[in-house]
Amino acid sequence: MTKRPRDSEDWRPATRLVHAGGRRSQFGETSEALYLTSGFVYDGPSEAEARFKGEADGFVYSRYANPTLAMLEDRLCALEGAEAARLTASGMAAVAAAIFSNLKAGDHIVAGDALFGSSLYILEELVPRFGMSATMVRCTDNEAWKAAIRPETKMLFYETPTNPTLEIVDMDAIGKMAADIGAKVVVDNVFATPLKQRPLQHGADIVIYSATKHIDGQGRCLGGAIVGEADYVEGPLHDYLKHTGPALSPFNAWVMLKGLETLAIRAEKHIESAAQVAEFLATRPEV
Repeated sequence: MTKRPRDSEDWRPATRLVHAGGRRSQFGETSEALYLTSGFVYDGPSEAEARFKGEADGFVYSRYANPTLAMLEDRLCALEGAEAARLTASGMAAVAAAIFSNLKAGDHIVAGDALFGSSLYILEELVPRFGMSATMVRCTDNEAWKAAIRPETKMLFYETPTNPTLEIVDMDAIGKMAADIGAKVVVDNVFATPLKQRPLQHGADIVIYSATKHIDGQGRCLGGAIVGEADYVEGPLHDYLKHTGPALSPFNAWVMLKGLETLAIRAEKHIESAAQVAEFLATRPEV
């Protein structure tokens, strides 16, 4: 359902932003349809049973999956070069899901110290309540990452560029460390977006987003996204989201589909404006 569409593989990123993952109903609409429904119709009890058991394709309940969400998931996969994606009600729901769908009591996380405040709260306050532990390290110090790894380390977690200090983490180095011990790498890629950075190509296993930021891009709605390998996304992650319920509204997903259509233009303008600000500040004696 959320595999990367084959017909998008040769498209440029700007084309993927507009067309990847598009699904059309029998009415042939030109814009993605908004499916504001909690449930779906079945031809009969046998089909309903098969869908609920996962033995037949089709939608069951919008807390599990929804056609509008599936289009956004497919589009994000095409942008990220990922096998599968799931959406959440906010970026922080995505952070929590990436952690708690992977780990159990006794597991250890090493995390970069420059994190969004709510991510720090999860790692420092919530993780210990469930019998796990987290060690914060200087995110730009590769030796500090190595020194913090223990036999029970199962995840390395970081943002790059960091929010809001814009520090850069060595993704390839962290990826190799994790591969050497069989740990998962989770990267918050919210600032760079998949247009400018693809962590899956640099050792990451899971990439998370606050879709509230650049994916929507206009401050209209909340949302989060998690992308990665299908075995994880459609297995442990799907089960976690299905049973804990941080589902994204189909309306928010539809708004984000519209937001993605302008991401390429917005990103270039962000870069241009940031360069102008940096050049100006570089000439100021006050800085």
